[in-house]
Amino acid sequence: MFGVFVLAVVAYLIGALPLGYWAVRALSGKDPRYASAYNLGLENSLRLLGAKAVLGAFLADVVKGYTAVYLARPFGVEVALLYAVLAYLGHLFPPPRLGPKRPLRARGAGILLGILSGLSVAGLAYVHAFIPVVVGLVVYAATGYASLAALSLPVTLAGVTSLLALPLGAKAAAWTLAGLAVWRYKENLGRILDGIEPRLGEPLPLPTEDQAVCAFMIHPMTIEDFWQSPRFAWLRPLVRRGWVKAAWVERLAEWIRPMKVGELRGVKTKDGREVRCYLISAPLLPHQIVNKPELATRRAIQAARLARELGATAFGLGAFWSVVGEKGVKVQEAVPEIHITNGGAYTAGTIKASIPKILERYAREGRDLKEVTAAVVGANGVVAFGIARQIAPLVGRLILVGRNAERLARSANILRRMLERQGARTEVLETTEIARVKEAELIFTATSDPNPVIYPEHVREGAWIYDEGRPADVHPDVAKVPGVRVIPGGVVRPPGGMRGTLNLHFGEGQVPACLAETMIMAVEEAWDRASLGPQTKTENIQFYIEKAAELGFEVVD
Repeated sequence: MFGVFVLAVVAYLIGALPLGYWAVRALSGKDPRYASAYNLGLENSLRLLGAKAVLGAFLADVVKGYTAVYLARPFGVEVALLYAVLAYLGHLFPPPRLGPKRPLRARGAGILLGILSGLSVAGLAYVHAFIPVVVGLVVYAATGYASLAALSLPVTLAGVTSLLALPLGAKAAAWTLAGLAVWRYKENLGRILDGIEPRLGEPLPLPTEDQAVCAFMIHPMTIEDFWQSPRFAWLRPLVRRGWVKAAWVERLAEWIRPMKVGELRGVKTKDGREVRCYLISAPLLPHQIVNKPELATRRAIQAARLARELGATAFGLGAFWSVVGEKGVKVQEAVPEIHITNGGAYTAGTIKASIPKILERYAREGRDLKEVTAAVVGANGVVAFGIARQIAPLVGRLILVGRNAERLARSANILRRMLERQGARTEVLETTEIARVKEAELIFTATSDPNPVIYPEHVREGAWIYDEGRPADVHPDVAKVPGVRVIPGGVVRPPGGMRGTLNLHFGEGQVPACLAETMIMAVEEAWDRASLGPQTKTENIQFYIEKAAELGFEVVD
C-alpha cells in the first residue's frame, strides 16, 4: 500500500512536469503562451511555432501521460485510473515552483492521449482504450473543434468504464477525470456556444501589414446584459422565476475570470487595412467595479494577458474598466507585452468634432460663444478634463463640477495657466455642487457614476447637453425640459461594414470612441499615443481626430 501511495505522488509530479513548455522553448525559442492552440487554433500554432515544436510538445505530453499511468501496471485498472486523475491534476495544477511562473492555458489533449495509451497496458482492454480515440477523431471531423474532440476523450472513457464490469472506484476515477476535463474546457465550451471558438480551417486572424488585431474590455451595465452571451442565457429564466437571486449572480460574477465573449469584424480603413477586435469581459457590474477596485484591477490585468494570448497588439479598457488601476497605468505595468489605452483621448476628441456645430448654432442666433457659460461635469476624470481643455478657450465662463474639491482645484489651476498662455479671458470656476450646472447653456458630462447625475431640476431651458457618460449621466426626463437637446457623445461609426456578435448598445455598426481609439492605435501602431493615467495630452486628442478622419472613422451626432 505504501508503494501505491509513493507512486501516486510520482504520477502527480510526472503530470506536473511542463514538458510541452520546455519542448517548445527548446525547439522554437518562443513562448508558447502567445501561440497556444487553445486560444489561436492549431493552424496558427503550427504557423507561429513550426510543426517540429508543436509535434515535440504534443509527444512530450503523450509520454508523460503514458508514463504516469504505466506506473500502476502491477496494481490493476482501478489504480491506473487513479494515477490518470493525479497525472492530469498535476498537468493542470502543478506545484507553484515547478514550471513557468504563470501556468499555461493548455488543457492537455496530449496527456489525455498518453493516459489512454497507458491504460491500455495497465488493465484496460486495448479496444476499450481505443474507443475514445475513435470518438475524438469523429467529433473533430464532424465539428472542426479541436477542443471538443479533446474533451470527448475522457468523457467517452467515463462512458465506456460505466458499461464495463469494473470496480466502483475505477468508474469514479474515470468520471472524476471527465469532470476535471469539462471544468478546464469550460471556456472553450462557452466560446463554442457564443460562436467564437476557432475551428479547423478557420484559425483566428493574426496581426499582419494589412490587418490589425486588438481587444477591448467590456462589462454588463445591468443584470440583463448577462444574458447576451449564450453561455449564461440559461440563468435568465431561473432569475426571472425567482429560483436564483440576482445577488447570487453578482457573487458568481466576482469569481469568473476574464473571457472572450465576442468579436467585431468587417472594419476596413480607407487605405484598405482591416481591423479585427476581440471583446473580452469579466462580468462585473458598474457598482462592483467601483466598490471593489482591487478585484477590478486584478481582472483587468488578467484580461490584458488574455488579449495578448489571443494575438492582440492593443487592449482598450471600456466604460468603468477605464478608471481601474490608476486609469490603466497599473494594468500596463503588469502586462508590458501589450499596449493599453483607456480611450480618453479620442473620447474627448469627439467633442472637438462637435465644436463647429456649436459655433454654427450661436452664429445663427447672432451670438458669440464667448458670451456663453459652459459646464463640465466629472471634471476630475480623464475624458471630462480633456473636454474642458478644448472648450475653455471658446467660452466666456466655464464651471468645473466634480466630487473631489482638492483635485478639482488643481484641474482648475491647470486650465487657468493654459488660458493665460493663450491670452484667453475665460473665467474658470470649480464646484462640487451639481446644481450649479443650471447656470450653463452648454453642458458636457463624462462621469464614471453608474447612475444619472443630471436631473431636470439641474438644467435650464434651451440648454444643449453632450452626454459622454456610459451609462448615461443624464436622466431621460431631462429631455422633457423645454428647448433642451441631449446629444449622446462619444459614439463613432468605424469604416467598412462592421458586424459583431454582441449588442454594445451604441447602435448598429457603431462603437464607443474609446473602442475606436483602440482600433486606431492598433492599425497605426501608435503605441506612444496610448491614453493612460489622469491626464490626456492635447496633441493625442488632435492625433486621434486627424487619424480618425484619415482612416474613415465618423463621429455620430
